Amino acid sequence: MVRRNYTYIAFGVGVLLIVAGALKVPGGIAAGGGLAFLAIILFGLSFIPRSEPPADAPPPMSFFDRLTGIFFEPSNVFRNLRAHPRWLSAAIIIALLSFAYTTAFTYRLTPERIVSFTMEKVAERFNVPAEQLEQSKEQQITESKSPTRIAANAITKFVGVFVVTAIFAALYMLAVLLFGGRLGFWQSLSVTLYAALPAAIISNILSIVLLYVKDPDDIHPILGQGGLVTDNLSMLVKSAEHPVLYTVLGFFGVLSFYRLWLLATGLRNGGERVSPSTAWTVALIFWVLLLMLSAGFSLLFGNFIS
Repeated sequence: MVRRNYTYIAFGVGVLLIVAGALKVPGGIAAGGGLAFLAIILFGLSFIPRSEPPADAPPPMSFFDRLTGIFFEPSNVFRNLRAHPRWLSAAIIIALLSFAYTTAFTYRLTPERIVSFTMEKVAERFNVPAEQLEQSKEQQITESKSPTRIAANAITKFVGVFVVTAIFAALYMLAVLLFGGRLGFWQSLSVTLYAALPAAIISNILSIVLLYVKDPDDIHPILGQGGLVTDNLSMLVKSAEHPVLYTVLGFFGVLSFYRLWLLATGLRNGGERVSPSTAWTVALIFWVLLLMLSAGFSLLFGNFIS
């Protein structure tokens, strides 16, 4: 459960960052707005009670035990999270790894190339005046090189990770309840984050290595931002020729199935009266929905990945 005093502090810091942004400090408004928004969400979530662990529950695992156990004994970790929900450490690791990769990616490919490519795709897709595009391009390149903007990205990354995960956790909880199981919100949030943690660690670390092994000219300025590990069937087609098929095939890969299996394992062991069939049904439903949403996005904005 969240302590409300921390939400007041986070909201106050967010307001100060917004003021700094209004005074032309790059990244201040985005980071401050994100932090204030996060504080409001956490304040609301603080009213959700956390169930007391049963008398025969095992003691809570240490962070190191959870981190190693999620790779080698995930069922034990998820059962421990059922009695002792823990989510903050996993969220921080995922956000920091994502921040480290995107920052290295920007430096490796240079802000000029990334922003120029993106603006070209915007011009192709939308009817934006050339003067406005050029002004926006120069502003984004300048901001991308600002140390304060880079630091602010760490905050926005964490906010994004938490908000998206919290939404999915709430949906997983509701789906499990509809199928007759029991899963509290904090258990669902812990399961969702720890189910995503191993793939996030593997993908980001390997992507950072590949980033400095590959020629930057061979890396796509937009697709590469999602990672450079090619472990799925999207390698069979070209994104420029078949953007929708490319996106769909990207869901059929080793890390994708690994995340799916961990999620099903987490829902089964992190909740009560959750059968294996229920856990897999819930995990597959949202996997398919996410696939369909991604396919729809690529259908509308396929030129950005061409």
